[in-house]
Amino acid sequence: MSLVKLVSDVIVIGSGPGGATVARELSHAGKKVIILDKGADHRGRIYYGTYPGAMIYSDKMSLLFTKEGLNIISPVMVGGATSMYCGCAAPPPVWLKKRYRIDIDKEVNEAIQELNIQPLPPQLRGIASTRIAQAASQLGYDWFPQPKFMNPERSKHFHCTAACMLGCRCGAKWNAAEWVDEALQSGAALYTHVKIKKILHDGRSVQGVEGTIDGKKFIAHAPYVVVAAGGIGSPRLLQASGFKDAGKGMTMDVTVMVYGTISDKGIGKEPPMTWSWENDADGYMLSTLIDPWLLYPLAAMRVGVKPLLQWFQWNHILGVMIKLKDDIAGGVYSDGTISKPLTHKDKERLAKARAVCEAILKKAGAPASSIFMRPLIGTHPSGTVRIGDMLDTNLQTKIDGLYVCDASTFPESLDRPTVLTIIGLGKRLAKHLIKKR
Repeated sequence: MSLVKLVSDVIVIGSGPGGATVARELSHAGKKVIILDKGADHRGRIYYGTYPGAMIYSDKMSLLFTKEGLNIISPVMVGGATSMYCGCAAPPPVWLKKRYRIDIDKEVNEAIQELNIQPLPPQLRGIASTRIAQAASQLGYDWFPQPKFMNPERSKHFHCTAACMLGCRCGAKWNAAEWVDEALQSGAALYTHVKIKKILHDGRSVQGVEGTIDGKKFIAHAPYVVVAAGGIGSPRLLQASGFKDAGKGMTMDVTVMVYGTISDKGIGKEPPMTWSWENDADGYMLSTLIDPWLLYPLAAMRVGVKPLLQWFQWNHILGVMIKLKDDIAGGVYSDGTISKPLTHKDKERLAKARAVCEAILKKAGAPASSIFMRPLIGTHPSGTVRIGDMLDTNLQTKIDGLYVCDASTFPESLDRPTVLTIIGLGKRLAKHLIKKR
């Protein structure tokens, strides 16, 4: 088998918000960039944004579980998690600057301006979703319109519902793959269906990577390598490259929805997460959210017969999402297993958040008998290659020229939408690399 040889200034592994941002910024600056992605570009395909599509481009066909039974939806495709996110934007938490000396305010503001990040206009936030926010306000919880990577003017037929988590079919939601497109226009090269065997280094400096592209062996050389394969992919790649501490401990922003039914229309056909509330004191975030129609029974049946039967009332369900600031625990292991147990503090946070959700749903008109909590899900695998433990404040590993830029770098659970913070880290890293000779 012939060996494909590639040479570049920078190799970027992964095309989610971290990898796409770094590749775009460096390409615009005239750097020669190679982007390597395990998945493919599924945009524009007839199945994109459908239930079968979500199985095609999600790791383990959306059946990836921790050993504790926590379901993780992990897209493997160009654009990464932004292909299946709710399009929510949140500035980085203040503790990132105070505790870890990571100041990305300038870069985040750049992204907000470039992508026109703002809440949806009031008429598009959803009647039922707004009903939840108003009920919360009456109880003393100051909910706010959630800023979005979503611009209805980009779409000729804006039709955003819970199903947009399967992939945006109307085009209103920004996808990191768009910044990959910009990088390609500036001269970058994208290779998909890539399996990386290991990162090449001599113990001091990075040299490149080796693996296969569509089954053909390749080796790529560059003085800088940026690993942006996500909270699960990045530690696995580093483990294969001799980094034994990668994947020890992780955070997940463990997520769950609490549901209740009303006689009026529910939130299922409204844009997801249009209203939110951040409770930093108790360590959780709430927002308006429901499982897509066909996925709802898969979760409800794990709770009991009564919640499952409420599938027939899906159009009348109100949902409040809980996103926990979970403790570092478990990890991503070299044998392929993933563990994410809840600590005692996590369970305390969940109990407090659930009680607030139930009170809000009751205030919004849902009978107590209709309220239940679906099983927990893992939405933001992160904290597996942490700043302060394995990375310095410039996101560099102990190997000169080897960097990591994705959710795996978070030193703590973010407890809020992650994409804007990752973009900020990517922009800052690109500026750092541009200065290097």
